[in-house]
Amino acid sequence: MLDLYRRTVARFPLGSVSYMFAYGSAVKQQEGYGKVGNGKILRPPPGTVVDLVFCVRDAQGFHAENLHRHPDHYSALRHLGPNFVAKYQERLGAGVYCNTLVPLPDVGITIKYGVVSQEELLDDLLDWRHLYLAGRLHKPVTNLVNPSDNPPLKAALDRNLVSALQVALLLLPEKFTAYGLFHTIAGLSYKGDFRMIFGENKQKVHNIVSPQINDFFALYQPSLGQLSDYVAVNMKGQEPGSRKPAIIFEQDKSSSATCQHLRQLPRELQKRLQRNAACRGDYTQVVNHLSMASQLPEVLQASVNDIVWRSSVTQSIKNIPSAGLLKSLAYSYRKAQKTFAV
Repeated sequence: MLDLYRRTVARFPLGSVSYMFAYGSAVKQQEGYGKVGNGKILRPPPGTVVDLVFCVRDAQGFHAENLHRHPDHYSALRHLGPNFVAKYQERLGAGVYCNTLVPLPDVGITIKYGVVSQEELLDDLLDWRHLYLAGRLHKPVTNLVNPSDNPPLKAALDRNLVSALQVALLLLPEKFTAYGLFHTIAGLSYKGDFRMIFGENKQKVHNIVSPQINDFFALYQPSLGQLSDYVAVNMKGQEPGSRKPAIIFEQDKSSSATCQHLRQLPRELQKRLQRNAACRGDYTQVVNHLSMASQLPEVLQASVNDIVWRSSVTQSIKNIPSAGLLKSLAYSYRKAQKTFAV
């Protein structure tokens, strides 16, 4: 499958690409979709769209070259030139420019790809400004460019995972299963997404987590190690309401542990908590109040949802002109078909 990806991305201007990944049901096993045997997809299931993200150092330069090579990938916005496309990408929505439903007959697949500047991606990963690509990267993806070769980006990717784990710990009780942990993490970027009201399968989070438990473990093992003073594997048990074996975690739910997690949350989430908490004051005062408040999980979830709702609405509106009306309708129809077919 990696060979297929390499053939796919080789046509793009990769000189300014600092990171690249593939995600979605065509890339990672999801319940109810095509089989991806042994954890490695040999080929995307028929009818699925391969989702790609290009993180670039120079958005205008990337679009200038890409427009020259592939003008047909773009909507009528291409006539306004690469400078406009780059500004449209960076100044609106979640900072991502998407080209949708691009057929690649030579490799026999259809792709959707987003372009984001490295500066915007770092901002989202560290501060959760949009919790858009940061949310995508809470879940297992297939890296097509190794982020370890880019230390600032690798550090931001790692910090994003620790942040997701800390938020999940604040939302979860003292004891919880591995499935419960990863379901909570994967749900962070979906619960506030307006597309979950219509157009997305309501079992989306379960469908992602259930077949990928081992991939989630591999992704979050370093983060769990960093937070080993606060959470640990307690024992093996069973999933609630099931006879399936389950790993049970136990965490420190003391007010001091809660304060520690709250103090380290991404900046945008801190701002939202300040707005939503009953306590008024600076963030230190809000942390002290929330660490003792029984409503912390509700306030925290609402604050995460606020970020996701705003970015999902603005990015979806932004995607209509960048995809073109016909492709937008066709893409929405495909999503609806997947929803009702599962």
